Amino acid sequence: MRNNITVATHAGFCFGVKRATDTVEQRLAEKRENEKIYTLGHLIHNEGYINWLAERGALSIEVSDIERVCGEANENSPVTVYIRAHGIPVEVENLLIECKKKNEFFDFVDLTCPYVKKIHKIAKENSGEENVFALLGSRSHPEVMGIMSYAEEEKYVFESADELEESIKNGSLSKLHKKTLNLAAQTTQNLSEWEKSLKIAKNYCTNSIFFDTICKVTEIRQNEAKKLANESDFIVVVGGRESSNTAKLYKICKEACENTLWVENASELERKFPTNKKIGIVAGASTPKRDIEEVLFIMSEMTENFAELLEQSLKTLNTGDTVTGYVTHVTDAELQLDLGAKVTGIIKAEQITDDASARLTQMFNVGDEVEAFVIRVSDIEGVAELSKKRTDSDRHWKQIVALKESGEVVSGKVLKAVAGGLTVQVGATNVFVPASHSGLAKDADLTTLVGETVDLKIIEIKEQGKRAIGSIRVVLNAIKRAQVEEFWANIEEGKQYTGVVRSLTSYGAFVDLGGVDGMVHVSELSWRPIKHPSAVVAVGDVITVFVKSFDKEAKRISLGYKTDDTNPWLLFTNTYNVGDVVSVKIVNMMPFGAFAEIMEDVDGLIHISKIANKRIGKPADVLELGQVVDAKIIEIDNEKQKVSLSIRALLEEEVAEEEAAPAEEATEEVVEEAVAEEVVAEEVVEEAPVADAE
Repeated sequence: MRNNITVATHAGFCFGVKRATDTVEQRLAEKRENEKIYTLGHLIHNEGYINWLAERGALSIEVSDIERVCGEANENSPVTVYIRAHGIPVEVENLLIECKKKNEFFDFVDLTCPYVKKIHKIAKENSGEENVFALLGSRSHPEVMGIMSYAEEEKYVFESADELEESIKNGSLSKLHKKTLNLAAQTTQNLSEWEKSLKIAKNYCTNSIFFDTICKVTEIRQNEAKKLANESDFIVVVGGRESSNTAKLYKICKEACENTLWVENASELERKFPTNKKIGIVAGASTPKRDIEEVLFIMSEMTENFAELLEQSLKTLNTGDTVTGYVTHVTDAELQLDLGAKVTGIIKAEQITDDASARLTQMFNVGDEVEAFVIRVSDIEGVAELSKKRTDSDRHWKQIVALKESGEVVSGKVLKAVAGGLTVQVGATNVFVPASHSGLAKDADLTTLVGETVDLKIIEIKEQGKRAIGSIRVVLNAIKRAQVEEFWANIEEGKQYTGVVRSLTSYGAFVDLGGVDGMVHVSELSWRPIKHPSAVVAVGDVITVFVKSFDKEAKRISLGYKTDDTNPWLLFTNTYNVGDVVSVKIVNMMPFGAFAEIMEDVDGLIHISKIANKRIGKPADVLELGQVVDAKIIEIDNEKQKVSLSIRALLEEEVAEEEAAPAEEATEEVVEEAVAEEVVAEEVVEEAPVADAE
């Protein structure tokens, strides 16, 4: 037996082709007598298989035959037409629909590959009006013809990246700056040609939209073929000459391995191959498994047991293995995987997620790579039952262990408060955080964290039972230490901070500046004397302070709160001048005069001699507490911050204005009385204190 022959894992029917062939073969097995089965065009691009179908009663017809076979359908001889995986143009589908309406004994089954159906939708939704739809593919290929029928108005097919570039530069797409280019690819398109096309489109068209429509299985198949060709001395590509994907596989292999041969079936093989050389076999998506088996048989020694050779070409699975496969079919109940083995992988929904509402059809696509744990293998049934949850759990546990070793900070969502702590979900693993590591104060309500996303470190691993213990506190402490270090590294006198009032004492307020406390002395809280800080601030207030002085070694900071912007005396002097008339409120009365509030924290004195234009015994004879009166500023003492006011000045001005006639000559008695009053008033002024602004 030669053990130097390697068959590509993804050789032969792809999901779309297998779905189509399985459906038709099953129908042939159940076909009633006189029932007619047709395929619209060749079901796959493989002449041998088409002949095999014809021998069993499934004939190929063309579009021109549809109305004829519809007319022949009757109760005794019903007709069913199967649409191949490549799909059909929209007008042909409409014709089939009309025929089905006209004849109840005529039916059709759409076996178009889901990947192709997806491109139909893209073409329809991204063409017309201000759009240009372009497809990279073979113009004459049935799949391409079907796709383009769904695109409206301006649409193009390009068979190569060079053709696309030429059209953008000089041809039909030279005015793309006025429209949006929507570029997609045939499902079996060569990956390198698609990537080259993307680069060209991005260089020339800033308003382009690209759709990755190359079948994932095709992508996997092409990558595998390239890898196998690079590792082999001789490559055999098996597939029909009409097969687009086989042609692309041949081109990929030929570029990597000069000794590449393309055969449709085993009959085209020479019976002599290089000995002691690495030989690889790849096959297109339309190549039946039996064709691959025949090629492998011919390339092995004629005396060998073929079944044994084929067995060795496939992976052997055992319970407990971890395997990787590619999704070939998706329902909300289960996934089917190609494992490159003689059995098909099955993962039921409950082995994927615990979320009963989860829909697998939204979580997975055909071609997705999935890693799973083998629960059970049945060669008789041809299936391997798998669990994705198990591999996810194992993988996530390894990640948790690695996080413990690295000390990395991770994020998790708090699921619930439990006895003694919290359950935090980190990835797919639940981590226990003791109450003492929650970051909350002792006896605090842990439920306040439920639903929150928190940062933590894994501080302990218990392999038995796979339990992980985490700490939120160590992360918070590390953050606090970093903040404190940064604070002391950048502190300077005069620098402003926004902080939170943490506590009050009789001598000041302590403010949290972000992990570091500073104190605002009671004298720094207000421009006016206060007995306690609570007269200005309360615990929890957010205030802006500035650094007056600090001691890094003693970790002490003296803060200031009051500023020139809030200095009432400066506000007053910037607003008023001597001679201004202001409305003031009487706030206190003394024997020598009344104190009136000019503005907050600034009072002025109205001397008893300045209250009225006549002699009064006390201020209360004329004024009342709380009364608002107009007064004139007659003196401002900046050094002592005192203000003198006069009501009398305003009254005298009013009298002067009212006296229209010249004043009568004063009698000697009147003059003597006025002089006497003035002398008395001056004596009182000298004895009375002037108002203090404070």
